[in-house]
Amino acid sequence: GTSCDDCLKNVTCLWCTTTKSCVTYPVGTILPPHSLCELNDARWGLCWMNFQTLIITLSVLGAVLIIAIMVCMFCCCKCENFGNDMNSFVAHGEMLCLHRRAEMNKRHQEIRQKYGELF
Repeated sequence: GTSCDDCLKNVTCLWCTTTKSCVTYPVGTILPPHSLCELNDARWGLCWMNFQTLIITLSVLGAVLIIAIMVCMFCCCKCENFGNDMNSFVAHGEMLCLHRRAEMNKRHQEIRQKYGELF
């Protein structure tokens, strides 16, 4: 007879530990039906890991990867916006400074005109 290792050399095959049989993986369905083999007893890809554990592990890894990508995207966008905010804040401050300086010069000029040059 065949063994799990021999069976899983072919990626289209599924090993069922209860029946100790090698069956063709039903590609039409995502998960093999219970009539074919229970998920706890099914082996695909690795003999030491059952199909249910494999699905859970891949789901968790996929979720962690998606969350990591989203965090990176959020951080990049946030940092970019923070840089833009800082640039606009600095530009606004410079404009206020120039405006205040112009107002001061205008007031000084008015005082000079009113009282004449004393200095």
